[in-house]
Amino acid sequence: GDGTGVTVSDFFTDLLSFHSEDYGKSFHDVSHAINNTFIKRDFGISAGPGNPQQVNKCAKSEAMALSLRKSQDGLWLSEDFGNSWSKVHEGVHTRGELILRRTQDVGKSFTTIAKNIFSFGYIGGFLFTSVMEKLGSPRVIYVSSDQGDHFRKAQLPSATTEQFYSVLDGDEDMIFMHVDNPGDTYFGTIYTSDDRGILYSKSLERHLFGGEGKSDFTNVTSLRGVYLTNILEEDGRIRSVITFDRGGRWRFLKKPENVNCPETSNKCNLHIHGEHSHFSGITPMLPLSEPTAIGLVIAHGSVGDSISAARPDVYVSGDGGYTWWGTLRGPHHYSILDSGGLIVAVEAHRDRQISSIKFSTDEGQCWKVFNFTDHPIFLAGLASEPDTKTMNISIFGYRPDDDDQPMWVAVTIDFEHLLTKECGEEDYVQWLAHTDYDSAPETDGCLLGYKETFRRLKKLSACRNGRGYVVSRQQRPCPCTREDYMCEFGFYRHENTSECILQPNFLNQTQDICLNGELEDLQNTGYRKIPGDKCEGGVRPPKQEDVFKKLCGEDTSPTSSNSDTKRSVSGHSLLNRSDQFYLLSSCLQPGMLVLIVVCTCVGVIGLVITAALIITSKRINCRQR
Repeated sequence: GDGTGVTVSDFFTDLLSFHSEDYGKSFHDVSHAINNTFIKRDFGISAGPGNPQQVNKCAKSEAMALSLRKSQDGLWLSEDFGNSWSKVHEGVHTRGELILRRTQDVGKSFTTIAKNIFSFGYIGGFLFTSVMEKLGSPRVIYVSSDQGDHFRKAQLPSATTEQFYSVLDGDEDMIFMHVDNPGDTYFGTIYTSDDRGILYSKSLERHLFGGEGKSDFTNVTSLRGVYLTNILEEDGRIRSVITFDRGGRWRFLKKPENVNCPETSNKCNLHIHGEHSHFSGITPMLPLSEPTAIGLVIAHGSVGDSISAARPDVYVSGDGGYTWWGTLRGPHHYSILDSGGLIVAVEAHRDRQISSIKFSTDEGQCWKVFNFTDHPIFLAGLASEPDTKTMNISIFGYRPDDDDQPMWVAVTIDFEHLLTKECGEEDYVQWLAHTDYDSAPETDGCLLGYKETFRRLKKLSACRNGRGYVVSRQQRPCPCTREDYMCEFGFYRHENTSECILQPNFLNQTQDICLNGELEDLQNTGYRKIPGDKCEGGVRPPKQEDVFKKLCGEDTSPTSSNSDTKRSVSGHSLLNRSDQFYLLSSCLQPGMLVLIVVCTCVGVIGLVITAALIITSKRINCRQR
């Protein structure tokens, strides 16, 4: 998948693992190379917890491989792919009394960086800890952007033991954080952070987060700034919303022009199925987008007042979610090939065998059918290279053999033999991203302070981009408008307006964001520029009255400077109600940072490999104020 024309895939049979480097044309038994480890009988596939469609293995190299497991008498460490194990720590703590430790020399020494931990997570250069400042008290979030050297309390609502936090997505500029509502409401509020991960603004209320711990929050990777999710209305209906500016404003999805609304609909929109529906078995796949397939989104959904539990259809967007097209009836498995120039889909049936695959070269406007076998199979899934540059797709499934036992089958299709024409310059067009027909001409295409024009394939061009295709883009700055600002901490955007209004209970809150005698310089305009926004000049929001109570007391960071060379264990969790710990196998390189947590939690302990980005912030000395 690195441009060499070689892809690596794996196929498992009963207690055997096969490996292919030629798109499935030939397979070799590699069970011995991994000591017959991680080979499971159930469906013949060993999947990692982060992505159930991905098989994770560590190749033999000088890099050290670590795997951690939990047993009744302590925690154990393996440094030889599970060939041997040694006890590294006795379990001695409970939730709320956990100790977070850091090693930067692969376990030779450890430093305690935080105490009283309930759970922790790492994303986008930020280390998060959910902390009980007093045992049994509501939890609060502390954030570090320097690998745990310093922590600061995040300005978020506290969470009781019945509530949870969840980091939905993030990078070095901004974090999306879900804070659960009290009680079993199955919804909460999404907050977005500043570029330090400290100050948070309310982005979306009544965000759906099911009791099974599933969120429909989806990053549309084919266009910057775009996210999809679902909300739970007061009447119990689930509706889809989308943001094109990283949570600054959310809106309902437009109905596809080629799909009619039900006669009973009052508010007719497109609603997208996410993780919640996938977990419930309603859809076989989650929404799909790829950075190399600009603007392309494929998803299951329904049209009407709210999302429907009935048999979903497949919808495609070619502009990042602004407009949609109803493309296939019924649920399908789908994949993006050739940098978006080719889409393939196979019907999903639990009780029926399949023998054909559909493919489209015009973003799902028209489809052709190719029969890939004379012996139908029960479909299990599709597999292709992660970067979408390939023209190959592997279909895997099974069929009953003579004694009614399932026989696994993998079929690889090379579409270069069906799509033979190489694309020329006449097959491409310049496309302005984020074009919204509701926008004024001077601001059309402006998002986060600049416009982007891409060179992309025309819909009617039936040709292949090829492996050498590189996404070409041009950027132009935009003047600042109100859309380049989000509401400051303590303010919220009133529905259907761009005005930021002070939260009613904000004046009664003490803003304790002091660290080591220094007070953060809170902006008090009611607005702040969206993290990552690059607009120049233009509109500046009006200033608001200074309502921030600037107090500065003792540093309440959970950090500790005590070094400890005692060996410990590694843990990783989402900051949620269940705080599940996952088993991971990881390949370590010298100099990597490893975070560990000492605990006796029920479940399996996992390993977190992290690399941090130090982010500086402006401070004001409290004594000078």
